[in-house]
Amino acid sequence: MKLTIIGMDVTSAKKILSWKYEKPYDFYNNEVTKEELKEILNGSYKAITDNNGNMIGFLCIGEAAQVPVGHQYGVYNDKNVDLGLGMHPNYVGKGHGNEFCTFIMKHIRDEYLEVPIRLTVATFNKRAIHLYEKLGFVKKDEFTTDIAAFVTMIKEG
Repeated sequence: MKLTIIGMDVTSAKKILSWKYEKPYDFYNNEVTKEELKEILNGSYKAITDNNGNMIGFLCIGEAAQVPVGHQYGVYNDKNVDLGLGMHPNYVGKGHGNEFCTFIMKHIRDEYLEVPIRLTVATFNKRAIHLYEKLGFVKKDEFTTDIAAFVTMIKEG
């Protein structure tokens, strides 16, 4: 499928915030609130569509891709490009992850060249961690919040 990155608008943001994942991925479920809309429309997020204009996922760059508690552990001290991403629940677990992530990685490399890319992943998300390792990411730091444990993963430039 041909993917395209587009600017985030209110309609796309509301769709993304309405996605509902099956357990244990329901950890990623959100609600459409003023606060959530404000964050997703802050300029750090982009929507990803297929060639039919269907919303496939999103990406975010920078602080929006970080878990705030991670700062207490010093996991975000290095100069990396922080990347967050999410895929529509209808596409999760169906073999689209590699193509989706490879497309996003190319976009990041085109913009940030040789800067290492950092992901922060919930440790229970073994499926995502396995994919990221296949794509060349290496586990770096682990930390825990009140709701979950996380690992940062780095892909050198």
